[in-house]
Amino acid sequence: MNEAIDIRDKPCLSEEDVLALNFIHDSGRYRFRRHFRAGLRSHIMEVLDPEDVALEKRGVLLDGLHRYPRARPLKMLRIFRTRFKDLGEAQEELERVKIIEAYLSPLCHAKSEEFLVDYQFGGRYHIVLCGLQEYVAGVVLDPWSRLDADYLLSLHGSLCSNSDNPPSLSAAAWLQRLKSRTSRFVDNVKQMIVEAQHVPDLAGLSNLLVTPEADVKLVDINNISTVSFTAEISVDDRGYPVCDKSIQALYRLEKRLLERSALEKESIYRVFMGASRIERVRAVERKFHLAMRETVAAEGCFS
Repeated sequence: MNEAIDIRDKPCLSEEDVLALNFIHDSGRYRFRRHFRAGLRSHIMEVLDPEDVALEKRGVLLDGLHRYPRARPLKMLRIFRTRFKDLGEAQEELERVKIIEAYLSPLCHAKSEEFLVDYQFGGRYHIVLCGLQEYVAGVVLDPWSRLDADYLLSLHGSLCSNSDNPPSLSAAAWLQRLKSRTSRFVDNVKQMIVEAQHVPDLAGLSNLLVTPEADVKLVDINNISTVSFTAEISVDDRGYPVCDKSIQALYRLEKRLLERSALEKESIYRVFMGASRIERVRAVERKFHLAMRETVAAEGCFS
């Protein structure tokens, strides 16, 4: 018989794992499926309607063709791996999420109901942070891509071909609206940096999505870094320079997508976008990726 493993240590969760949790009530009203974005910081499970899952499996006949529509999540259940030493530390984490809600409108982030649970494992209870988050249908906006018109129009094309709810706007109108919505998003994040001294994780590859309505939405709302305007390169609990990399991503959105000029004169970028600092951040990033490769080799892949 295999020894039980703490869910926070598991590379991924199955539906059976979720239903076995002491804080989940199995009413049969929902199905759970691992989402492909689950990773190092959290398990992400799709919350599905059983009837939609059944339709996905048996298919439907449309215009003489058998189609298998993928079940659309009702919500996204996030179970975080973070270990809190006490309730106060967990509540501090919840307060950081409130910063996102204060500075980013519902059109700019995936709204989530955050809650703490008593997770039973090893004969005792542990404080675990969970979130029941809205599902965002969209495509990834990669801040490290070219971010030119051809790239952005390719996102419109992907939404048209892969979405159950394709864009209603023409490609040109959609692109114009995307730039307007990105401008609002960028300005709100900059306001958060200056006033609240915090920045969300914009550096992760799948953390920003673009919707058919051309909204830019932050979906990783829990990895929020303190911003310190000093020479020190701060890192998160895994050694990644997420603050610097997020501001670099913000700069790329503003410089390349929005085509704004003279950004280097702004106080945020004067500190974080200097050539010397970028090179030091690159060295810290290399060290992080080396450590991650060693972790994956020893423990298995978290993708």
